[in-house]
Amino acid sequence: MGHFKWPEGKTAALSLTFDDARASQLDVGLPILDRHAVPATFYVSPAAVEPRLGDWREVVGKGHEIGNHTMTHPCSETFSWSRENALENYTLEGIMRDIEEASDYIRSKLGVEPVTCAYPCGQKFVGRGAERKSYMPLVSERFVAARSAFEMTANDPFGVDLADVAAVSVDSAPVEDMLRHAEKAAAEGRWLVFLCHEVGKEPGPQTLTASEFDAFCTEIRAPGSPFWIDTFEGIARHILRQRKGE
Repeated sequence: MGHFKWPEGKTAALSLTFDDARASQLDVGLPILDRHAVPATFYVSPAAVEPRLGDWREVVGKGHEIGNHTMTHPCSETFSWSRENALENYTLEGIMRDIEEASDYIRSKLGVEPVTCAYPCGQKFVGRGAERKSYMPLVSERFVAARSAFEMTANDPFGVDLADVAAVSVDSAPVEDMLRHAEKAAAEGRWLVFLCHEVGKEPGPQTLTASEFDAFCTEIRAPGSPFWIDTFEGIARHILRQRKGE
């Protein structure tokens, strides 16, 4: 594979993404991001944003990206907690209505236009059996890019489908694992997307600990780091410009 041209003379790219507008992202994660001047993308659930609307407006003011994560976070009924809001019971019209309501909320309450989204649970379908359909084509018409399934690999910028961008989950990950993924992405010139839910002072479910996160941010901001770090939108737009020869 040839070398993709990343900005600032860097050899790879990195986006940090956070799901569901968890309170710990504001209280623990955001100070770490800001201390290291690392821009991030937050895929928010409006119901979780509303109680701390002022804090989320500050996130916008600091230059972080707010993305669409649907209004009601529907996932497959294979998850017991999603059976009352299962993708199997949606139509294409229904899922797009859910997505558009979330965008309306973000525009009206946070004052920004969401231009990327993250599929809840990384799942891109509605319906069952012969009636099952992908809603990814409709997402691709409305958004610059979309984050998809939780994979263990970074994205080839030459070939990545921007409506189906893979992410590596770092929930509960030690810094050594994060750096191992980063080193591999840097060696291959790829776009590495990390995702997590909670950022906590202590270990817990779906929790990246503050100490591990801070250590990782220190490494990627160290002199000589190979990574161009930007929001999910920023890197997706750069890939589009490169493909157009700009």
